This record gives sequence, C-alpha cells and structure tokens, in this order.
Amino acid sequence: MLAELPLFSDLSKEELETLSSHAVAKSFRPNTILVQEGGDGDSLYVIESGQVKIYLSDEQGREIVINVLGPGEYFGEMALLERSPRSASVITTEPSRISIISRADFETCLANNPGIAFELIRGLIQRLRIATENVKSLALMDVYGRVARLLLKLARQQDGRLVVCERLTQQEIADRVGSSREMISRILKELKAGGYIRVEGGQIEILAKLPHGW
Repeated sequence: MLAELPLFSDLSKEELETLSSHAVAKSFRPNTILVQEGGDGDSLYVIESGQVKIYLSDEQGREIVINVLGPGEYFGEMALLERSPRSASVITTEPSRISIISRADFETCLANNPGIAFELIRGLIQRLRIATENVKSLALMDVYGRVARLLLKLARQQDGRLVVCERLTQQEIADRVGSSREMISRILKELKAGGYIRVEGGQIEILAKLPHGW
C-alpha cells in the first residue's frame, strides 16, 4: 500500500519493506479522535481504508471542517517536520484502517531518501491551496455561495446523473461551510423547491445549473 503513494514512490523494495515492517496498522471505529488539536505530534498516519475529517473547534464545541481524507492519503506530517503541536484535530467518520509510522522511522527514511522531501513539499503546497480557497470562500462568498461550491466540488457523473457521492447530513454541510444547520436546511429546501436538486436516501442529486445567488 505504501508503494502506491507518491510520497514513497522513490523507495526501493527493501526500503519499503523496512518501513512497512515498522508501521503499525490499526482499525478504528467511526468517531474515534486520532489527533487532538494542540497535542504532541510524533507519528505520520497513512489511511489504508475509511475516511477521516480534519477540523478546528472552539470552546463552545463549534466546528469547521478543514478537509476530508480517504484511502491513500496521509496526515500528521507537519508536526513531524517542525516538532510543533498538532494544528488541527482528526476524527474518523467511518470504520477506518490506518498505518502509523513513528517519527524516528520516518526521519530515518527521509534522511536516506531526500526525494521524499520534495513529495512532502508538493503535498503541503496542495493543502495550502485548499486552505487558501477555503479562506477565500469564507471571506468573499455568502453561505449559499459556499454551499453551491461544496456541492459542485463533490458532485460526480453517475449513469448520466450529477450526484454528490458523499451522503452528507445538514450538520455536516454546515460544518464544512462555516454556517448553522438551520441556514443549510433553508437553502436546501429552497433549492429542492426550485427544482435544482433532489435529495433521496440522504444523497443529493443536482438536477439543473445552480443559481448564482440566493
């Protein structure tokens, strides 16, 4: 599985076997907190199966979702590189199996394979771009604009239909766009009434081009 990741693509078979032998694979139930914001970081996490949510929260328990990651993706590299507290929390959203690589093993691998650093930089740049887009949407778009952007970002063509693959609750949508569940409920209700979307079995289908404003 590690061999399929761009991060470790330059490793030899022997190096991959060594790294894999030190990785600890664990299975986690949904809603298991893997990383706590502000906590110490001493491991890299590679998702074999399942899905995790990266989020920030305040003292009142309000959350905003930074990103959602699935199989073949990884997290925790920032704390390893600069030995700083975790910048966000990570929780499983479904049954997940994750390989955990310790800082010591990762640093040894990095020292022997400088090419990994370039892949880390590429990954960090990609996540920076995602963060920049999220900040831009929060600053310049109203709630409807952020909802429309999210739906279009997640939508995929399936048998001639444009479908949002993830089955998101109204609260999950609210957490991702930085709004209240009540506001999301109103927006979805009006989009359904206008014939723009259909919600069936928790899945959203986009029926027509979403309006520019709400």
